[in-house]
Amino acid sequence: HWLFASNYSSGTLSVLPIDSNGHVGLAKSIRHSGSGPDTSRQKGPHVHGSLISPDNRFLLVTDLGIDKVMIYAFDKKSGNLEPAVHPYYKANPGAGPRQICFDPSGRRAYLIEELSGTVVFFKYNNGRLKPRQRISTMVEADRRFPGSADIHLSPDGQFLYASNRGEVNNIAIYRVLPNGKLQLKAHQSTLGKSPRYFSIDPSGNFLLCGNQNSDEVVIFKRDLQTGLLTDTGNRIALGKPVCMKWATIPQ
Repeated sequence: HWLFASNYSSGTLSVLPIDSNGHVGLAKSIRHSGSGPDTSRQKGPHVHGSLISPDNRFLLVTDLGIDKVMIYAFDKKSGNLEPAVHPYYKANPGAGPRQICFDPSGRRAYLIEELSGTVVFFKYNNGRLKPRQRISTMVEADRRFPGSADIHLSPDGQFLYASNRGEVNNIAIYRVLPNGKLQLKAHQSTLGKSPRYFSIDPSGNFLLCGNQNSDEVVIFKRDLQTGLLTDTGNRIALGKPVCMKWATIPQ
């Protein structure tokens, strides 16, 4: 078992072994290099996220600072990472790749770009990302800075959600078409400030949004047919929520 850890400030990705007792061993680290055109945010590499491919053969690493999704071939026995045959996807200059997710089939991937406020849809095969669509997360004619943050598909793969922070504070809701492309359906206010992270429960019935700068998690009900969100009125008071994970509790 292996743990992948990203360090935004240093532009470093670390791989740590986990033994049978759950103990974490010494890290092996890779540091990215480069920069982007946004001098306030892209003076150097900023590793934001890492995601293992569904076949456990590649690690995709989103680097906001260099406008790339780095792609590494992963050896599950040794934990070693080597640049893949196609070692990266190069985003539009200044886009700022932040997080990426796969659909249930493992053949499609979706990337959220923080600085440009866009989602990119890819066909994925054998460690290669092939872009097929780039679509805005913003309400048409809204020129505010998006500060896009998180991206998730519903468990059935029929809807995709992407959050915006800054002054926007909403979640863009898309229907996933049969060919994998996205159709914007609506925007939902997150009813708080800075939705850095959100999570859909395994049943798909609820979306929990962590509003970092208003110190609470807002719980929305998901309509399974339309993908739209409704405020349940329920809140979890929590200081600076930035990540949530679901755990299975033995009965």
